[in-house]
Amino acid sequence: MIKIFKTFGGYIEIPKAEKGCWINVTQPTAEEIQRLHHEFQLPTDIIQDILDTDERSRVEFDDDWSLVIMRVPVESSNKGTPFHTIPLGIYVSPDFTLTLCLQNNEVLPIEQSSPFREQYRGVSDVYNFVLRLFLRSGNIYLKYLKQINQQTALIEQDLEKSIKNRELNKLLKMEKCLVYFITSIKANEVVLAKLRNSKKISSEINHDLLDDAIIENKQALEMAQIYSDIQSGMMDAFASVISNNLNVVMKQLTLISIILMIPTLIASVFGMNVPNSFENSSWAMPTIIVSSLFLSIIGVIVFRKRQWI
Repeated sequence: MIKIFKTFGGYIEIPKAEKGCWINVTQPTAEEIQRLHHEFQLPTDIIQDILDTDERSRVEFDDDWSLVIMRVPVESSNKGTPFHTIPLGIYVSPDFTLTLCLQNNEVLPIEQSSPFREQYRGVSDVYNFVLRLFLRSGNIYLKYLKQINQQTALIEQDLEKSIKNRELNKLLKMEKCLVYFITSIKANEVVLAKLRNSKKISSEINHDLLDDAIIENKQALEMAQIYSDIQSGMMDAFASVISNNLNVVMKQLTLISIILMIPTLIASVFGMNVPNSFENSSWAMPTIIVSSLFLSIIGVIVFRKRQWI
């Protein structure tokens, strides 16, 4: 999807690109990729890099253009990890600014309004626009980290009574999300450091906004690392809990088997085809039943005194 905007007392979508416009591209089709190459003169290798899901964050400066690639968090549509990260590319030329991403995301929403849009003032303010994207990305990372923490708390409640691996698998997916986040946030941190130290754009950026973006990024990184450390210890602890829960169940089943074995043994003895003192007694059956129950109750009492039940 290709959308073109210009600033005129706000953001207005226009049908054709003009100088100073912003071109936003998400989930591009093959035809739209060709249009980017032919109409907007976007190099093919840059398009391929941005659309590569494993592309790292980086910044490049050329005489005629600049490229900033950052990794942003998105929700997963499959049944794997609930969140992952993808590259978002910002291509800056003298005539327009173009953002390109594999899929819709909350950093560059298509249909809903976004706080940084009203503050963007065309190509002259483009690097501050990039910083607002980093600031927005840090906010989204923090939002998703809180959701991961909430989901982890729910999994933790189930793990306390679980004897299966299903909850551990869910916890492992949360851990994978945190690994993706930590790796991507660290890469974004390197890009922000390069933007801060770049002499080419030093006079064009708002350093207060840059500091805000760096602080937000560091906060997201620290939270992700804390949650990751907690989950690593939690997985080890709950692996032992699941094993202990299984041992408790096996012990209870063994004790039940022993208790049930007592009446079975008595019935087997008196059911043999050998002489005993109860062949002609009318009290044989009640006596055997009462004896079986009495001995079973004695077994339960003994087990309780030893705290096996």
